[in-house]
Amino acid sequence: MFSRQAIRSVRAAAPQRALAVRSTPVRSFAAAAANDGKPPVSVFGLDGTYASALYTAAAKSSSLEPTAKAIASLHNLIQKDTKLTAILNAPTLSNDDKAAVIAELAKQSGASSNDTVKNFLDALAENNRLGLLGGVCEKFDTIVAAARGEVEMRVTSAQNLDNKTLSRLEAAVSKSSYVGAGKKLKVTNEVNPDIVGGLIVEVGDRTIDLSVSSRIAKMNKLLTDSL
Repeated sequence: MFSRQAIRSVRAAAPQRALAVRSTPVRSFAAAAANDGKPPVSVFGLDGTYASALYTAAAKSSSLEPTAKAIASLHNLIQKDTKLTAILNAPTLSNDDKAAVIAELAKQSGASSNDTVKNFLDALAENNRLGLLGGVCEKFDTIVAAARGEVEMRVTSAQNLDNKTLSRLEAAVSKSSYVGAGKKLKVTNEVNPDIVGGLIVEVGDRTIDLSVSSRIAKMNKLLTDSL
């Protein structure tokens, strides 16, 4: 878990890191997006801007794979640790706090020797945007998936699906027009008890709603319109 105690434990060892945060110009990191390594897809919002700049910087420095691995680790860490989210969004973080947070994030994501990731974290801290980290990670993953020729397929079900069922769905959708030639499906399963039963399958920007809740809603509308 990531806590205030973790910050205090590394603060004593991070005075020089704090100086690095203050002296690193954000614009030099973001400016890389205008050169080589253009992202294969556009992502929007301020977190999308940082994600695009991070992709470009990683591509130019030939560190895309280790950067993608580190960002995936950071995303997983944020999703699992609610205390970390609170810390990243705290408006009262001092420069020393930010330096300690960056050092701990780099350590826990295995990016201590990855200058691209450390510069990216410095950029967020410099601009007081550490709270965007979760969104940046998510949009960076979207860019990387596109670069790898992956198409995301999100399957929402009322209960967890077993691997056999997911594999059958993947095989069926892979043969459909929803997936372009040469593309690979990246399958995730999300649980939402509110759909009651059935499935909601999202492939790229397309949605196939086969949920029981959707059928009930349609039936209720039909009954209402008939009265």
